[in-house]
Amino acid sequence: MARFSLRQVLALVASALLMTTGFGAAHATEPSASPSGGTSSRAPSPSHLPSVPTIDTPRGDSIRARQYWLMQYGFADLWKEATGQGVTVAVIDTGVDGNHQDLKGNVIDGFDASGNGSGQGWKGLGVEPEHGTLVASVIAGHGHSDGGTPANPGEPGDGPAGMIGVAPEATILPISLELGTVGSSTKSVDEQIPAAVRYAVDAGADIINLSVGSDSTSWPESWDSAFTYAEEKGVIIIASAGNRGAGLTQVGAPATMPGVLTVGGVDKSKKDSWSSSSQGISIAVSAPSESMVGAIPNNKYATWSGTSAAAPTVSGLAALIMEKYPDLTGNQVIERIISSTDDAGESGRDAFYGFGVINPQRALDPDTPDSAESNPLGSMKEWVSVHRKHTGTASPTSSPTAAPVHEEGETIEAVAAPQPVRPAEDSGILPFIVLTAFGFWIVVITAGSLRRLDSLTRRASRR
Repeated sequence: MARFSLRQVLALVASALLMTTGFGAAHATEPSASPSGGTSSRAPSPSHLPSVPTIDTPRGDSIRARQYWLMQYGFADLWKEATGQGVTVAVIDTGVDGNHQDLKGNVIDGFDASGNGSGQGWKGLGVEPEHGTLVASVIAGHGHSDGGTPANPGEPGDGPAGMIGVAPEATILPISLELGTVGSSTKSVDEQIPAAVRYAVDAGADIINLSVGSDSTSWPESWDSAFTYAEEKGVIIIASAGNRGAGLTQVGAPATMPGVLTVGGVDKSKKDSWSSSSQGISIAVSAPSESMVGAIPNNKYATWSGTSAAAPTVSGLAALIMEKYPDLTGNQVIERIISSTDDAGESGRDAFYGFGVINPQRALDPDTPDSAESNPLGSMKEWVSVHRKHTGTASPTSSPTAAPVHEEGETIEAVAAPQPVRPAEDSGILPFIVLTAFGFWIVVITAGSLRRLDSLTRRASRR
């Protein structure tokens, strides 16, 4: 069985957390203090550079003003239609700080798949313990009030300060992993990932965000049944493509798995990001991945770059679609996301942008196609049936605490097994038939030859 090394798979944060400091560590920032001891209400006012296009940013404190994607991609305008309310997004990552001022109330008790974290999935683990909180804040941060920054009328959330997510009223289900560390008590990624995916499905997640990458296009067979289980239950899985700047030139698993919505990264000009996005034919869409900001534990913030930030942006978009169109299947939500993109790069789907750069406003438009019966990005179940036939991979099952898979009243009738019948080629009859036929043709050919020879002899004697 193929296994990822922890070093490979955590390409997660070491690959995904390309912080703007350039050293792979988060750059913590806090709102500046006013002389009176409170927090300053003044937002930064960047000077205009003629060669650089001006990008509108949300009104608020210094953190909110950095969230350019909310205005540039039109998310702020969509909050009057949907905010992600009633949608649960599982963040399978390094743990989420549910007590952060911008997340408190939006994070529920989850699960620790590593065996070394808190039972609720709130404790940061591994080499980048803040990573899961960053991801969650991009999806469902609700901001806070600092007592000084003027409120934005009609804006959802708890105030104009701090992080506000793409879907600020979505629910975060944290599932913690321990990645990048080695110890006697550390479970392998082969164990942690499938356990996390299966728990997310059984706990009622609508969307799973996996900002986890690797340098291998293949994945362990231990992942097959869990991802197939998610597919069968209609749960959307969204994964980051990985980052070239961290050495991942090719998209790796889980982003290469059939049915997974893989997200590549673009810069602030919506151009393919060389440092913050790898390439590969499995990329479905692209989203902002550079000059990002997010929340980290203990009410702090960090700037970061990478497709680890792009994936939760798309997860938030999926949550908005699911709230506005609650009758859609997961496959139809995926169809809306990929069919509404703005084509970029080569015409059609390509290895850098996928189908294109996300267009949230078009994704929520009533006229956008959403009639897909199957996942436009492929089927994990079908892939397993073709590529794992020789292994006899068991069909996916839920956790022991979940309800039975079979519906009430369903009956399974026993059918007698067919009696084995020995094929003709193994019975001893076939060789006899072949030899008899061959002997018959020898007799026919010999008789014909003798008759022809006799005829020639008679003609010669007449002369």
